[in-house]
Amino acid sequence: MKPVFVKTQNYHAFQNALKSLNGRGAEECQLVVVDGEPGLGKTTILSKWAAENACIYMRAKTEWKSSWFMGELLDEVRVQQPHRHEARFKAALQALGERALLADQQGRQFAVVIDEADHVSNRQNVIETMRDLADLSGVPFILVGMGKIRDNLTRFPQIASRVSSYVRFSTANQNDVDQFLAEKCEVPVAPCLSSFVLRATGGYNREIKEAIQSIERLGHRITPADPEAGLTLREMAGQHLINDRKSGLPIKVPGAEGLAA
Repeated sequence: MKPVFVKTQNYHAFQNALKSLNGRGAEECQLVVVDGEPGLGKTTILSKWAAENACIYMRAKTEWKSSWFMGELLDEVRVQQPHRHEARFKAALQALGERALLADQQGRQFAVVIDEADHVSNRQNVIETMRDLADLSGVPFILVGMGKIRDNLTRFPQIASRVSSYVRFSTANQNDVDQFLAEKCEVPVAPCLSSFVLRATGGYNREIKEAIQSIERLGHRITPADPEAGLTLREMAGQHLINDRKSGLPIKVPGAEGLAA
């Protein structure tokens, strides 16, 4: 599989949310919420974006409290941790401001990404600390989770009102699958097989990548009847494609009977 990052519809939705930060009406709207089911590329997209833009990327922990979060944040910005909470807050605020200023001078966007934020989205102290840091530093905080964040934040209107954008990641459409196969697969794939990949995987990125590996295993052994069109559904018939997400059972490309049906 080619080591290529595919810019799917979810990637573009996230980019649009970032643009909305620049056009927000209230300066204090510094929170972005990204959510969706597992396997839709949230971590891949957010961690890559954070790395490319020298942003802070953190994973929330199940037992995170405000002090633990502050300690990890100071570690990320390489600042020695003071003992008192007030001093730690001021040190984090200063470090974030400096990072934001540098990013502005270099023409890039700076933010703090909190992955697995479902763990803390119902803990007011932790979320309030993030909100305070975002408000006072002007640095956006991007909360990434699997669907609980929206509901949990409604319990804290003063925080929910700070959210400039909600981005719900969705399953891949046919254009996304075609793009995955064209950019990541090492063998050409015909449209008929691409359509089956979408149906079999349900549009989940993890399963699409698993399907690409299966296609490559066969594609490296045989030459398609039409090399330009690529490996077809009929040529792949009977081959194991992926394992079903819920049952774990193998999904095979249909044979002659299934193709006729």
